[in-house]
Parts: sequence; structure tokens; C-alpha cells
Amino acid sequence: MGNEKIYQMDFPKVYHLLVNKAERKGRTRQEVDEVVRWLTGYSQKELEGMLERPVSYGDFFGNAPALNENRHLIKGVVCGVRVEDIEEPLMQEIRYLDKLVDELAKGKAMDKILRKSKTPLQATGYQACNAAEQRGL
Repeated sequence: MGNEKIYQMDFPKVYHLLVNKAERKGRTRQEVDEVVRWLTGYSQKELEGMLERPVSYGDFFGNAPALNENRHLIKGVVCGVRVEDIEEPLMQEIRYLDKLVDELAKGKAMDKILRKSKTPLQATGYQACNAAEQRGL
């Protein structure tokens, strides 16, 4: 399927497919919504509004209020392609969402899916050592 066909797909239909995929694996629509909101910056009310009217998948991403700055941390393979290697920006955003829902369906913890930053107590050994050196310890 060409990129243009994907961009023209009806977002509400795609959304329901994503929800069905997650629910088949024991996850919830609310969790899918959380992932979508994290990636795109839409509020729950805005997301629900998008589901009540025809909007293309391309327009859904093209009009996203605030694409998450940590989305570049999403790595892995979707449909046989590494998402971090996709050069076309809109297709990469679409595949980011696919990857997040895949992770959700596989049972990954929400904190890991949403790439929540680590607190100082969770710093890696290297970071902890580096911080200790800077403090003269």
C-alpha cells in the first residue's frame, strides 16, 4: 500500500483497529487513548472529537497540537521496517503510533511505553558514577 493511501485512511477506522488489537491482548481503550495523547498532544476531548467526524490519518497527525519531543526514543520494527530509519516524517509518526500500540499489546509497562524519564534514583551506574565524580566523591 502506498503512503498516500495510508495518509488518506479514515482515522476513526484505524483507531478502532488499534483499540481492538490492544483489547485482544487484555489492554484497554483508555490505555490506547493515553498512548495517542502522549504521542500527539491531543486532549481526551480533542481525541474524542476526531473520532466523531471524518478525518484522514494524515490530517490527524498533521494537525497534532504537540508531537511529543521524546518520540525519537521509540525504536524497533513495525511491518518489517525500523521506525527510527523511516525518512518520510508523516509515515514515521504513523509508525511510531503503531509501535506504541504493539508495545501495549505485548504487555509492556505504560511508563516504559511512554518513555518516562528516569528519576535521579533510577540513574544508570554510569550516570551515578559521573555525578559522584562531579561532586568530588
